Amino acid sequence: MSSERRLQVLRAIVEDHVRTSEPVGSRSVLERHGIGVSAATIRNDMAILEAEGLIQAPHTSAGRVPTDAGYRRFVDTISKVPRLTPAERRAIRDFLADPMDLDDVVERTVRLLAALTRQVAVVQYPSLTRSALQHVELVPMGPRTMVVIITDSGRVEQRLVDLPEGTGPEELRRLRDRVNGAAAGRTFEDARAALAAATEESPADPALAELCQVVAGTLAEEREERLALAGTSSLVRNTTDFGGSLETVISALEEHVVLLRLLQSADPTEAPTGRTPAVAVSIGTEHDHSGLQTTSVVASTYGQEGVGSLGVLGPTRMDYPGTMGAVRAVAAYLSEVLEHR
Repeated sequence: MSSERRLQVLRAIVEDHVRTSEPVGSRSVLERHGIGVSAATIRNDMAILEAEGLIQAPHTSAGRVPTDAGYRRFVDTISKVPRLTPAERRAIRDFLADPMDLDDVVERTVRLLAALTRQVAVVQYPSLTRSALQHVELVPMGPRTMVVIITDSGRVEQRLVDLPEGTGPEELRRLRDRVNGAAAGRTFEDARAALAAATEESPADPALAELCQVVAGTLAEEREERLALAGTSSLVRNTTDFGGSLETVISALEEHVVLLRLLQSADPTEAPTGRTPAVAVSIGTEHDHSGLQTTSVVASTYGQEGVGSLGVLGPTRMDYPGTMGAVRAVAAYLSEVLEHR
């Protein structure tokens, strides 16, 4: 019972500190949270929590604030991430409805997530390494032909190719159908192998060989994963939370490799259930990057087989349950939008 009560005290300190940004004393815990014991018992529990490294005194006062370990214990004991209200869910659905293209989807998503959480939002574009080839289209462009390569995650690549002179519409349709028949629906690696096999099967078809080479080469290219950010200005509202390290936080945000690693390395706080994605939280000193050790990241994946990641970054003094609920909801709706594109 005493350990359960101390957990209640820790929750009270976290919730009050997140709300007020001030150190929390035993009297505040007693008056605001109705734990049902004496002030002396609360003080004793706080002393034990401090000895365990879960809370600390920021200066010589009766109040205490959570440590990174305290926030971690708090997050790990969240039994149920709150759902957004029907109005909030409706707003998300409406905001993400009828996007023009993938760029529009990502841009809307990152702005929405920043607005919901009032933190820095990060959305990774669907990763090409986890995508499949959906369709190849050929478009005549004067003496050249544009090859439009569409992935199952909505990404579109365009290349120009020089096909033999006199290649008309009927021949373009034949080439398109041959390439799609061999490679559409396959992962990039399998698609490249299928295109190579198609070329070997038709050694006397130079147009097919040229087209397969262009498509396979595009799928094999290594390109930097793209990210979209929004809400960076929100960091200014919480300057004191970063302990003088705001400049290093902003510098780290400019390094996309660092952000990708943050989104992808956090351990899930809960398992996914059905179509509900898992949410991961990394806190303060759990980050490898020294410039981000005053921040927390709440992240999730979206799309089939986690084709991309999204999340928010803010100070460790964060509304974790609310932020986790927002990240999970936006990830679920983004998955739904991509599925029906």
